[in-house]
Order: sequence, then C-alpha cells, then structure tokens
Amino acid sequence: MLTFLLLTGCYSEMYIVDTGWYGDESAMAEPSDADESVEDDLGSEEETSLLGLRPATTPAYVFIANADRDTVSRIAVPALDVITASVGVNPTMVATSADHTLAVTFNEGSDSISIIDAETLSVTEVAVRDNLNQMVLSDDGRWVICYHDLAAEDGAPDYDGAISYNEISIVDLQALTHHESVVGMFPHDVQFTADSTTAVVVSDDYLAVLDLSGDAPTTTRIALSEDTVDPPPAEEVLLDPAGSYAFVRQYGVDSLVLVDLIGASIASLLVGDNPTDMDLSPDGTEAIVVARGDGEVWTYDLSDPTAMPAVVFMPEEETFGQLEVSPDGGLGILYSTASGEGRYGLWDRSSGDVTAIGLVKPIASLGISPDGASALIFHTLDNGDTDAESAFYDHHALTLIDLSDQFANPIRLDAEPIAYDNAADGQTGFVITEGDSSLQVLHYSTLIHDQVSLPSDSVYLGVLPETNTAYVSQAHDLGRISFFDADADDLRTITGFELNAAIEQ
Repeated sequence: MLTFLLLTGCYSEMYIVDTGWYGDESAMAEPSDADESVEDDLGSEEETSLLGLRPATTPAYVFIANADRDTVSRIAVPALDVITASVGVNPTMVATSADHTLAVTFNEGSDSISIIDAETLSVTEVAVRDNLNQMVLSDDGRWVICYHDLAAEDGAPDYDGAISYNEISIVDLQALTHHESVVGMFPHDVQFTADSTTAVVVSDDYLAVLDLSGDAPTTTRIALSEDTVDPPPAEEVLLDPAGSYAFVRQYGVDSLVLVDLIGASIASLLVGDNPTDMDLSPDGTEAIVVARGDGEVWTYDLSDPTAMPAVVFMPEEETFGQLEVSPDGGLGILYSTASGEGRYGLWDRSSGDVTAIGLVKPIASLGISPDGASALIFHTLDNGDTDAESAFYDHHALTLIDLSDQFANPIRLDAEPIAYDNAADGQTGFVITEGDSSLQVLHYSTLIHDQVSLPSDSVYLGVLPETNTAYVSQAHDLGRISFFDADADDLRTITGFELNAAIEQ
C-alpha cells in the first residue's frame, strides 16, 4: 500500500529576534551588498504561475485577440454571440479593467494599444514607443504601461534599428495621452499600488517609481545597490499596497533592500540566510520572507518595516524555500521547488507550529482554494525522492488536500498541467493539461475530480469573473472555445469565431 502522508513532527517554537534592531541610526543608513554567499547549491526557487491567461474576461464577455487578423472577438455569455472589432496590427495581448468597462490590446505590429469599450466595441488607438513587447493595465483601468522584457523575446528579435531596453510608454486611458520615461536596464515587472496612483517598474538594479497622481507622470529612479560595477540583480520585489515601501530580494544576498518610495532612499534589512521567497499577507499588512538557508520564516510589519520581525523555525531536517498563505491569513504552506523532495510544511500562524507532511512527488507549484479549506499541489515530472515502485514514478500528477486534517487525494495525469483557475464560489477548481482534449474539474469539499471531454486540445483556461463558469480556448484553425457551467454540469462550445474576424462591427 502506498503511504503518502508522513507526519514528521510539530515545531511550536516562535520567538522575536532581539539583535539590537536598528539600535543606532547607522543601522538604517546604508544597504549592504557584502554577504552574497549562497547557503546551498539548490539555486533559485521556481515560482511558476499557472494562472496566466491569453483571453480577457468580464462576467458577461470573453475577449480574444486574433493576432493574424488584427481583430478582437467578443463572445457574450451565455448567449455565445460573437462580435468582432478591428484593432491595431498583430494584437498579442488583451486585458480588461477591474470594473469590466474596458478591454485593451497591445498591438506589437503597429506599436500601439487599442482601447475597446466593452459594451459598444468602439475602439480608440494610441501609439506607443517602438519595439516594446509587454503591457500591464492598472486595476482601475486608468493606466497602461508598456515596456520591453528581454526574457519575453521569442527567438530572434523582430525589429530593426536602434533599441533601448530602458524606455517605456505610459498611457492615460482617460485622457488618451501618451507619456514616455526612462527606467532601469532590462525592466521585467510592473506593479501598481492599491489606488493606482503609483507604479513601480522593476529592473535588475533599479526601481523606477512613477507618480501617477498629477497632470503628467513623473519618474524617480532609485538604485538598489552601491555597487556600480556588478550590482546583484533583483530577483523579487514586494510592493506595499499603500505605496510607502518596497522590499527587494536579491539572489544570494543575505539581507533585504528596503526602499522608501516616498523618500526615494534605501536601507538594508536583516533577514536569515539565503532568502528565497517573499509574500504579502492577504490583508496587506505584513511582508513574509522565507530564509531557506536558515530554515526560518521572517514576518515584517508594513506599518513599520524597521521594527523587530517575528521569526518562526522550520523543522531542522526539512528544506522549504517558498510560501503560500491562506486567504484568511491563518495558515501557511511551506514548500520547495528546488529540493527534489516530495513534502510540504503546514504552518499554523497563530501557534507557530510547522508540521512536515509527505507527498507522492516533488512540488512544481501550489495553490490554496479561495475559502482556505483545501490545497492544490502540482507535481514535477522529475521523480526526486519518489520511490521507483510508486504508481506516480515518471508521471505528472496533482494532489488535492483537505487542510483541516491534511488528508490527500493524489491524481496521476497523462500530461503536464498548463493552467488552472477557481470558480467564484471557491468550491470548484479547473485544470487543463498540455496537448490534451479534456478539462479536469476538481471538487475541493470532497477531493473528487471529474474529467470533461473537449472537442480539441486545450490551450488556455479561465473563469468568468463572479461566476462558476470556466472557459477553455482550444487549438482550431477557425477559433474554438468551450464554456463549462459547474453549477449545471453543462458544456457548450462555439467553433469558428475567427471567421467572424472578417466582419467588423
């Protein structure tokens, strides 16, 4: 019999570090790049997200960019009516605003964005700088920032002439104005504050803070290191939702950079050896950092990041480098994508207990259900410490876990999971796998899974906001998308929506 739960002990010790925390002004004065030793040879943790989706949605519509036809198709749900609008050349990305009133495409071929009214499908096009390849839309639908991410280049660069990797475009979607700015070298992330009045553009060695509250955006560039020759690259940035601070984790550096976004200054924060992950607490009041080298979790109060953090020990024999916190903030799941070990740590945040629990295979990624009652773990194809006699050896797999008693249901898969999402009620999850014409439906309360056959191989998956209806776009020359209503257990498919791309609204 295969045993897949292994309880290895409970660690309840929790303490507050007392190190004379910032006992004098010099402790906050300068950041330190001195200790760049890596405490193990496991490398970076891979924080893979399976939630990235190509289509964009509102509760009533799905917007799909037809890159080869320079159009966007809007599919109404549940009627499945299709209307198509012309946009710029080669729309490669589409996003919708949080209030569901706008869809925006990034048109890589015409160096522009198209702003689409979700109801009327009227389109306004605004030019942006040449040779950009990424777009981020603020939650309030007011701002778009476009930049060139070198890591996102697919094969040989498709542009002519000179190019700067520091230059970005900022578009005010209300005023329909375009602004330009220069940020740090090789930007790779954009984050907005909760009120969208500030944006931070993250590059390897700089944070560019964009003030969006005035008549025109202004940019403040903040260097993250005093090393002007070979600064350590920023591996992860955590933005305070209020816009006061940013935490920066640099690969192999045993300290954090605390960036005062208002004062445009930096300082060094003490942390355990080899920090490998940072997360914001669900209520936005704490920054939580996993120090893999020391086997510790450090929690900082965002109202005063320089105050003494709380520190929790992990089990000494375990290696955990990443963290996922439940929506209510009461539980944390610690795990590693680098150790090759099939286990996770369940952290009771009220008591400080960390319990190590075995799994059938090593972890590739992990999520917690919206109600916090269940966990969904995706496993690696690599076997790691999996026994060769295991039914899961050399197979992809996922595991559903009831977090109330840690009972698990591991499920062997025929192919690699490529996307998952959750229904609005939090009781159902959906998964698609590569090159497979099926939708996996996960029932969190029972740990049961069902398989729904699709007409063709799945490509992208999502859930219509505020509904329990999943959509799966599929490989088909004329365009194909299926809608699965979890409440009614009903699948509906529309094929040929790209034929409509030749008909403008």
